Amino acid sequence: QVQLVESGGGLVQAGESLRLSCAASGGIFSLYAMGWYRQVPGKQRELVATITSGGSTNYADSVKGRFTISRDNAKKTVYLQMNSLKPEDTAVYYCAANGRQDWSGLNVWGQGTQVTVSS
Repeated sequence: QVQLVESGGGLVQAGESLRLSCAASGGIFSLYAMGWYRQVPGKQRELVATITSGGSTNYADSVKGRFTISRDNAKKTVYLQMNSLKPEDTAVYYCAANGRQDWSGLNVWGQGTQVTVSS
């Protein structure tokens, strides 16, 4: 079973950038589909971006052109580069892994990292 630990969150001003990292341990990282989700209090967790084991990516419309997901299988790490941040990007960001590329399996979650964007 893979375990996930996120890092890189913080407080930034609108227009600035942050890079989130998610380090995995256990399991065979290169075989997992990886993703980033986010959640604000009182709302459902929503997809931000995903990347398959083969490197295909998918983004929420709200972050297309601003966020980039990538993975380094040698380092067992997935990244989320967030540029041109907006106050509405404020949320707890969670890393997720799934053994199925179509995300039909059981998600494994990290503990989350807070991102706060001030206006």
